[in-house]
Amino acid sequence: MADRPYGRPAAPTDSTIESEDWDGRDLSGESHRNVAFVRVDMTEASGRGAEFFECTFRDVRFNVSEHADSAFVNCTFVRCSFFDAAFTGCKLVGSMFDDCSYDLLKVEGGDWSFTGLPGADLRRVSFVDVRMREADLTGARCAGATIRGTDLSGAWLHRADFSRCDLRGSDLSSLDPRTAEVAGAVIDVPQAVTIATALGLDVR
Repeated sequence: MADRPYGRPAAPTDSTIESEDWDGRDLSGESHRNVAFVRVDMTEASGRGAEFFECTFRDVRFNVSEHADSAFVNCTFVRCSFFDAAFTGCKLVGSMFDDCSYDLLKVEGGDWSFTGLPGADLRRVSFVDVRMREADLTGARCAGATIRGTDLSGAWLHRADFSRCDLRGSDLSSLDPRTAEVAGAVIDVPQAVTIATALGLDVR
């Protein structure tokens, strides 16, 4: 399993939900704490205001699910599938992702600060207006992705691939183009100034 930033251990769980069919389930208002979800099918599940605190999701299918104003705080996701899933205004602070798939994942708004996505294949995802402060994107593959209006301040971006990525409006103060791939990335003029300044250039 990938290491959490700063060596923080995964939260322990004290109960398990295993091999259940939650396909199409309305998760609105549900609250779960320190629960291990193992091989649970949450395909097309949806809900508003659901809360998951320090839970572990292992081999869980979130395909085509829709989550609004929900919380997955300090959770751990292992080998989960997020095909065409949507998270709107959700809080995933401190959550860790390991060996998951993210094809067509759509994230709009919300707080994903301190999340761990090292080495994640994010080439077909969309993050728009998301707070991702100090997120671990070390070695993440974001080529061709959309990461717009996103706060990446303090994020770990070493060896990340942002080639052809639409980064317009995002905070790129932590991006060092000498240690990340940025060829063909789309940025705006203020971002260009930020990057040039980081390279030691005198912009006038």
